[in-house]
Amino acid sequence: MKRLTTGAALAAGALAATALAFAPSAAAVTPTTATVTASCGIFGGGAATLTATQSGTSATLTLTSSAITTPLALSANSIASTLTMANSTGGNVVFSGTVNPAMAAGSAVTVGPLPGTVASGDSLDFYGGSLKMVIFGVTVTCTSSAAQSPGPFVF
Repeated sequence: MKRLTTGAALAAGALAATALAFAPSAAAVTPTTATVTASCGIFGGGAATLTATQSGTSATLTLTSSAITTPLALSANSIASTLTMANSTGGNVVFSGTVNPAMAAGSAVTVGPLPGTVASGDSLDFYGGSLKMVIFGVTVTCTSSAAQSPGPFVF
């Protein structure tokens, strides 16, 4: 009986090792951060940083900017955000959610991480896209007049 148990354990271990060897490698987005210049109406405008993460076809984007500020105090998770990124392969990829830290009046804006779905080869740029934030029923739209730097996010 002991031999049977040991043999089964060895077989299970070998099977697990084989599965790991043939598992697809995790994709990684490059670059992981990019700078954009955004214009957001009453929220202001200027430099903003986009941070991207990826796990397979799931990705998140976070936008932070000390140049874009909130005129009112906002509680955590109170901004409904839709970040639309232009895809060089055609169409757009949308990241959306209600994730944001609490912010005092006049604070730098941070939204995200906002989840979205990407495909291998997607090349996403904020230029040609937009960020729409709904705050207390008011929609604020941010756009950019130039490509992000150092370049688009490639998934």
